[in-house]
Amino acid sequence: MHGMKEIIEEAEALPVEERAIVIDSLLRTLNPPSAEIDAEWAEVAKARLSELRSGRVKAVPGDQVFSEIRARFEK
Repeated sequence: MHGMKEIIEEAEALPVEERAIVIDSLLRTLNPPSAEIDAEWAEVAKARLSELRSGRVKAVPGDQVFSEIRARFEK
């Protein structure tokens, strides 16, 4: 049986895609997925995509969003 330290070291050595799968798997054990919640999020995503495509809302580039967040927390 591996100890926690060995498991973490082995996980850190994995390629990034495999680490993401490990992380997702572990998070699912803490917060199991819910079909109801997933369906609700899918509806929200569809509505937001529709708003973007129709031009009702304007997308903000990610780098701008993160820059604004950093500026807010640096104060």
